[in-house]
Amino acid sequence: MITAIDSMPWLHTAWNQLINNLRNDRLPHALLVAGERGVGKGDYAEAVAALLVCDRLASAIADSRSAPCGQCKQCELVAAGSHPDIRRYAPEKSRMIKVDQVRALSAFAVASPQVSHRKIVIVNRSDQLNINAANALLKTLEEPSDDVTLLLLQETGRPILPTLRSRCQTVTLPTPDFATGLTWLQQHIPEGNSGQGGAMDQEHLVQALRLAGLAPRLALDYLTGDFIQQRQTALDAFRRFMKNELSLPEAAKPLKTLGLDGSLLLMEKWAADLARLGVGADPADPEAAEMLRYLAKHNPPWRAHELLSSVRESRAAGINNVSPELEAERLLMQWQALMPRRRRRA
Repeated sequence: MITAIDSMPWLHTAWNQLINNLRNDRLPHALLVAGERGVGKGDYAEAVAALLVCDRLASAIADSRSAPCGQCKQCELVAAGSHPDIRRYAPEKSRMIKVDQVRALSAFAVASPQVSHRKIVIVNRSDQLNINAANALLKTLEEPSDDVTLLLLQETGRPILPTLRSRCQTVTLPTPDFATGLTWLQQHIPEGNSGQGGAMDQEHLVQALRLAGLAPRLALDYLTGDFIQQRQTALDAFRRFMKNELSLPEAAKPLKTLGLDGSLLLMEKWAADLARLGVGADPADPEAAEMLRYLAKHNPPWRAHELLSSVRESRAAGINNVSPELEAERLLMQWQALMPRRRRRA
């Protein structure tokens, strides 16, 4: 059975660690799978779930490929996306995972498996549990059933409660190097998005991968969606706003189109590049480099970290369904305060 792990060599070390734990009968009841957005946390969790429910698990981990057999009843149910002993929980109609979802998770965790010997719970974005949901999940982690394995997914930089983290074994998934990420992207870009295979297509792949911070799945989302064009529009508006050529509401409109998560991710990357430029390093976003380099020359490095803190505050405020436009305006004003002339007026 071919899994997503086979095509993601940067995940092989984490996968081999899991196999070694299984061979030594040291599988923890809960794994915290951490990594950058788009690095393959979901693929890793799904592969773990498929392996753990496989009827031929013992043979699978003894084999050099260490993959599910792909032939048993469990593997057939996994392939059909209908395995009743694998449950997934994620934010629904909200930015947060709510307590009712975790109560359903807890009920599933203590019930008997329906068709397999084990139950698997995947919590996508465990960093977006509200406080009541986190406390409810803590009870399940403190008194786990022998036949349940929990996989909690966490984006790098998004904190979870220390009490949850302490009850999990952490697996940190690395980001691939540029060449590896680009090869994966070339193999997975849908045919309709690959154009005529010319130089411009390669340029788009490289641009998407750099904008995604080398996270291949995020780069793929960028290429198959509207993010790159929306980001270009937002960057153009940002430049004009910083030069006093656009009003604050006009500059915030393209960021509103990106949504709160998209606009905060963009601002976070620019602030990180400002910090890099402040210490003489290269920026990750070359197109924004000219403006950011100018700001870095006229501001101490700690101003970039102030911006990063403000982005995190806006992200935390997202729990309360704040207005993306208002948050964008607040951050834009903080950016404009870095312009030398504006500071002198103050």
